[in-house]
Amino acid sequence: MLVSDQRRLGDRPLLSVALSAAEGGVDALQLREKDLPGRELLELGLKLHKELGSAAALLINERVDVARAIPGAGAHLPGSGPRIAESRETLGPERLLGKSAHRLEEALSAEREGADYVIFGPVYDTESKRPYGPPPGIALLKETASAAGIPVYAIGGINPDRAAEVRDAGAAGMAVMSFILDHPDPAEAARLLKDGWRRG
Repeated sequence: MLVSDQRRLGDRPLLSVALSAAEGGVDALQLREKDLPGRELLELGLKLHKELGSAAALLINERVDVARAIPGAGAHLPGSGPRIAESRETLGPERLLGKSAHRLEEALSAEREGADYVIFGPVYDTESKRPYGPPPGIALLKETASAAGIPVYAIGGINPDRAAEVRDAGAAGMAVMSFILDHPDPAEAARLLKDGWRRG
């Protein structure tokens, strides 16, 4: 999963970066543009939906109302965001709905409330996740993936050299921001991550 942040892209359009990443093997895009007003977020989401097609699932961060207005889009809730039950009512039963978790208890609570998956981390130290405190680490990822009955995706400082480690800890996949968005070739970055995941 690629987690977007247009501020990291300079003059590169998010649409072209997302398409390139999907070409390299990204399976899902989480549109996480917290500074965009609802209308602009919807317009961007509709463009991404049209261009990505079936190449990658589209998830809208926090704005469940925007996700509902985009055909087939799911939603991802931050740990302190809207409640899952209310979001599910807005989104409907057929759409993907996930939540961020930073502790085992948060992941299990999200599962009980009806989340389809959780994104857990930060597993490793990374600049974008430092406000959440010290990273929980690989041991807690392993404990969480083992205890949860829904897919657990690892986030935070993941690169090709660490991908196999999070896989072996039980993660269902990776949610990545920096390694893909900061890379001059997003397709190549995605391929490197996929190769790292398959390694070992």
